[in-house]
Amino acid sequence: MNKAQLVEAVAEQLGGRKAAAEAVDAVLDTMVRAVVAGDRVSVTGFGTFEKVERSARFARNPQTGERVKVKKTSVPRFRPGQGFKDLVSGSKKLPKEGPSVKKAPKGSLTPGKTGVAATPAAKRAATKRAATAAAAAPATKKAAAKKATTTAAAKKTTATAAKKATTAKKTAAKTTAAAAKKTTATATKKTAAAAKKATTTAAAKKTTATAAKKATATAKKTAPAKKTATRKTTARKTTAK
Repeated sequence: MNKAQLVEAVAEQLGGRKAAAEAVDAVLDTMVRAVVAGDRVSVTGFGTFEKVERSARFARNPQTGERVKVKKTSVPRFRPGQGFKDLVSGSKKLPKEGPSVKKAPKGSLTPGKTGVAATPAAKRAATKRAATAAAAAPATKKAAAKKATTTAAAKKTTATAAKKATTAKKTAAKTTAAAAKKTTATATKKTAAAAKKATTTAAAKKTTATAAKKATATAKKTAPAKKTATRKTTARKTTAK
């Protein structure tokens, strides 16, 4: 059965091909988008659609036998539900009318609880799941231990880096304070020296001015005496003649 035949079959139940085509497209589109986004689409009794990650691995070309490296990829996977399996295997009869798969009563699909013997297929599936879980347990434990070790190392590295940064900040602050103190002391010394020099210069100027003033006063006093002596000398010379 292809998509067109599926639409025709649904149209018989819905009573219109257009509505059936829209319904089929909507269901398929919703399921595809959900699986691509990483969600799991589970329909009770029918099955589960999910996205599975496949790690990088080596495979062999079936034609040449050459070993080929296959990159990491994601693939969709469908796991049929127990009701679907029972109908296909024939352990349950397909109803003539109504939905073929529907929610089963609680505990009806769990072996050993209802007194109904489990089918060989169900037993094999349960055994396979148990073996897979047992095989994956050591790897899961190793991965968890490795993750814990990595997390602890990352925390330790972060703490060390934070401690170093704090020490560097303290050292920088101390260095800056010492430099500021030294600069302030130097500036104070220079200011004191300049003030002292200015005071000395002012005192020298004052002394020079006082000396000049005294010299002027002395010169003024001496000048009349010299003039009087000159007059007396002239008078003596005139009398002698």
